Amino acid sequence: MKGFRISGSFDDARQGQQSFCIEVAAENDIEAKEQTISTLGSRHKLKRWQITIKEIKELTNDEVIDHVVKYKISA
Repeated sequence: MKGFRISGSFDDARQGQQSFCIEVAAENDIEAKEQTISTLGSRHKLKRWQITIKEIKELTNDEVIDHVVKYKISA
């Protein structure tokens, strides 16, 4: 597994455009994108077309901040 940092924005009815930056553990960038869309959709009740991903960056083990992602990468 590798660590990825995904940044982008989504449409929020109350606040307008809301930006986000999420770290996930995935096998490749396509899987990381799907996991991010799934997570944001379930947390914020969003449709896929409401989420815009601007950047997907692969991280080294030292760059990962999220403890859960660090655990998944090392396991």
